[in-house]
Amino acid sequence: MYNTNIPTRVELPSSKQLVRSTLLAVIAAIVLLVTTVLPAEYGIDPTGAGKLLGLTRMGSIKIELAEGAKSDQPSVETSQLAKVGPSLIARVKSAPPALNKNELTIMLRPGQAAEVKLSMAKDASVSYQWQADGPVNFDAHGDPVKRTKGFYHGYGKGRGVKGDNGKLLAAFDGTHGWFWRNRTNKDVTLRLNTEGEYDSIKRVL
Repeated sequence: MYNTNIPTRVELPSSKQLVRSTLLAVIAAIVLLVTTVLPAEYGIDPTGAGKLLGLTRMGSIKIELAEGAKSDQPSVETSQLAKVGPSLIARVKSAPPALNKNELTIMLRPGQAAEVKLSMAKDASVSYQWQADGPVNFDAHGDPVKRTKGFYHGYGKGRGVKGDNGKLLAAFDGTHGWFWRNRTNKDVTLRLNTEGEYDSIKRVL
C-alpha cells in the first residue's frame, strides 16, 4: 500500500504567504465584481470596463425586463377577483344607480290616508313634486331596512297644504317617502312626480 508522504515544515506555506494569497484572492474577486458582475447584472459600471466588454448594456436590459414584469404583475386584489369569476368583478365596477322617473295619481276621500315609499340606498337622492287640488296633511319620513320599535326619521311635514317640492337625500338604506291624509269633507286628488336614484316606488297604504 502506498501512503502519501506528509509534507515537511519547510514545504508548508508560511503565514505570510497565506495572508498574501488570501489578499490576492480578495483583490481578484473585487476586480471581477466591479468589472464584470456589476455591469452584467445591475448595469453599474464604475470602471468603464463593462462598457468596453458589452456587459453594461446586458445589465441595463435585465433591469428593464425586471421592471416591466413587475409593472405587469396583477395586484393581490385583482388576482383574487379574477379567481371568483366575472360576476363579482362586474359588481365591484358597477355603475351608480340608474335614474328612475315616475308619476302617481292618488284620490283621497274625506278622512282617507295614503302612503308612498321609495326603496333607496344611503346617500341616494330623488327630486320630487306633489300637488293636490285640496288641502292635505303630510309627513315625509324614512324607515331603515331593520326598523326598531319607536324609530322615526322625518324629512318634513305640514298641515292643510296643497303641495310641496324639493330633493330628498336618503339618510340610510331603506324606504323613504310621504304620508298624506285628507281631513276635509271633500275628495282630494293628488299627483306625485319623482325622479332620481331609487330602485322602486310603491304605494303601501
